[in-house]
Amino acid sequence: MDPQAARTPFFAPPPSAPRTKKHLLLACTGSIATVKLPDILVALSAYSAQLSIHLVLTPSSLHFLPYVLTHPFPGVAIPTIYPIVSRAWINDDEWVQWTKMGDPVLHIELRKWADMLVIAPMSADFLSKMVCGFVDGLLGGVVRAWDIEKSIVVAPAMNTFMWQHPLTKVHMDVLRYKWEWVQVLEPVEKKLACGDVGVGAMIEWRDMVEYVVKKLEL
Repeated sequence: MDPQAARTPFFAPPPSAPRTKKHLLLACTGSIATVKLPDILVALSAYSAQLSIHLVLTPSSLHFLPYVLTHPFPGVAIPTIYPIVSRAWINDDEWVQWTKMGDPVLHIELRKWADMLVIAPMSADFLSKMVCGFVDGLLGGVVRAWDIEKSIVVAPAMNTFMWQHPLTKVHMDVLRYKWEWVQVLEPVEKKLACGDVGVGAMIEWRDMVEYVVKKLEL
């Protein structure tokens, strides 16, 4: 992708516009499980005739991606390597896209564009921000402005002691039992990146892809 093309203003097409593909907004947050993003994109590429993806990457998620996916910047590198990704967005793009009235408000345009939002992995930090309505970046804006007639799928990933913390239970109970538009892909037990063994690892990425494919009826 040409670097300038990545800065082209993005407006979601109107709902009445004809289209042949489902729209998946896929987000990664600051968890080591972000290293699975390339595997996820390769698997979803099998559905490129039926699926278009936009990525939202939080600042901390970028630390877990290889250099080749972040340079010269993600908006150029990722769509070049994985053509199923139409655009890859970071926080700064919100302000590159908007400088004056009439310019696109990126978190609103992404909400309009998406058929479904998948946050995989969802860190303990972003879990708390999501439930409390905190907006400190592009992904927070998308979630806070979300159309609750559409699904959000979350795949938590964190250390076992974070997962077992009482605050995590409070936050997860909101997602599980109060926000009916949110589906939780529960974490699994395994040896974690820190060396601990316990529950907290993101659901196996193949199972997550299978769920998304079924949910979008691809």
